[in-house]
Amino acid sequence: MTGITAEFLDQVLCHVAGAASTVHEVLAQDLRTAFPGRHVSVCDDDDIPPRLQPAAENGICLIYCVASGEHCLSLTNDAAAATGIVVALRDD
Repeated sequence: MTGITAEFLDQVLCHVAGAASTVHEVLAQDLRTAFPGRHVSVCDDDDIPPRLQPAAENGICLIYCVASGEHCLSLTNDAAAATGIVVALRDD
């Protein structure tokens, strides 16, 4: 499954906003269950290089696209080539 759509990003933002926990592993597992077949990682927003632009954001998090190529994952601005996401939680 490739390609990240604006609709998918909106669904993830809504899901994160309603999540019972923002503990990284708990939230990541919750998102993997809600969106099977997608690579999902959760981190803090300061773990992402500031030069990258998020694909979507709200007051809780920023979402970045991830592409997998040649057995490596990398952040990408190409949503059409993306296979998953990184949810970067904003500092309180």
